[in-house]
Amino acid sequence: MAIPVIAIVGRPNVGKSTLFNRLAGERIAVVSDIAGTTRDRVSADAKWEEEPYILVDTAGIEGNSEDIFWPDMQSQVLKALDEADSLIFVTDTRQGLTTADRDAANLIRRYHKPVIVAANKADNIEREQDAVEAYELDLGDPIPISAYHNIGIADLMEAVMSTVVGEDEEEFGKDVRISIVGRPNVGKSALLNALTGEERALVSDIPGTTRDSVDSRYHYVDGGTEMDLRFIDTAGLRRRGKTEQGIEKYSALRTIQAIERSHTTLIVLDATEFVTAQDLHVGGYAADSARGLVVVVNKWDLSRELKLTQEEAREEIRDRFKFLPNSSIVFTSALTGRGLDRLLKATVATYFEWTKKIAAGDLTRVVIDALGAHPPPRGGYRRVRLRKVAQTRTGPPTFTFHMANPDLIHFSYRRYLDNRLRDAFGFDGSPLRLRFVGGA
Repeated sequence: MAIPVIAIVGRPNVGKSTLFNRLAGERIAVVSDIAGTTRDRVSADAKWEEEPYILVDTAGIEGNSEDIFWPDMQSQVLKALDEADSLIFVTDTRQGLTTADRDAANLIRRYHKPVIVAANKADNIEREQDAVEAYELDLGDPIPISAYHNIGIADLMEAVMSTVVGEDEEEFGKDVRISIVGRPNVGKSALLNALTGEERALVSDIPGTTRDSVDSRYHYVDGGTEMDLRFIDTAGLRRRGKTEQGIEKYSALRTIQAIERSHTTLIVLDATEFVTAQDLHVGGYAADSARGLVVVVNKWDLSRELKLTQEEAREEIRDRFKFLPNSSIVFTSALTGRGLDRLLKATVATYFEWTKKIAAGDLTRVVIDALGAHPPPRGGYRRVRLRKVAQTRTGPPTFTFHMANPDLIHFSYRRYLDNRLRDAFGFDGSPLRLRFVGGA
């Protein structure tokens, strides 16, 4: 499933940013006693007991304000409410419930999202008891916490994560989900329209036209293979640190989520500009997600000025994109339809590689042969001994090696085993995950 987005909401000055910093593990949001300090959404990647999520801090919800930035601030809050998977509604036990709390509760109720009420600043028994006042909001059981003193945070997060972790994917059925990513204006939306035969995505010469993810379905039939594909067009990703605050930053957030939702990612390049630094950063996002990868060189009909053959272009791409796991590189033109059939076949083939399961006997044989041909390094009198190897999951293919002294396995030896597995079983376009653990 996609990494869930959890938004912290409430009226101004109830401690939302303090809670954000507590959960994010660092001082990202500015904390102040002055109401309205947070004027934009701030987001951070976070984990709770190894479950990843995206945490979003928001400006305070209020009916009106003299702050000249108030309309933009409230627009950002409403966008966060619309896009979040779950909400933490923060109240202040010191001040008690106010009209602003009730108005904010009425607003978020319209969004029909899971809500957990955090009664903040409950740093003594009396204020813990005052937390019951939040029952009046009719948003469920309030959980007394003190973000500043780290009280009640575990109870809060257990409740929050129960609303987003472990959900099934019935919404998507058995669709193969494919995200289309790249820097702005490389032709992602035109490619989506050409692949699906629909004008779902807005196409423009202006970079950044697509600001959110767009889904479009396509029924794929090729010989004996038949399946439903769900294409996810995304806003253009810029390099890390170059994304502006506001709507562009949130578009990047949704793009990363789209990658996490997908099984296979198409990294789209512009043939007229070829590989740029931004392309490498976009590819880095996709590679980090451990999804199947296909490289699409779009606008190949406009590539004459490059003076490169397709084979030379492939070599250049593989040289620049060091992380590509033997991925297919397909040359297309969304305008003329060139290469689209090859792209669909490569995408489906990559999905099958990403979900490939290897027979236990074949896997053991290949690994034992690899260890025999090139034994792992020793550490003094200590040496690595293989006890068992198993493929523990697909999507991506994950292999767990049970060994004595697994700490002696260095990066270079990991890469050696990765290459031997690829030589034996393929996995073109799919990352591999190798885990080395002690014991049987």
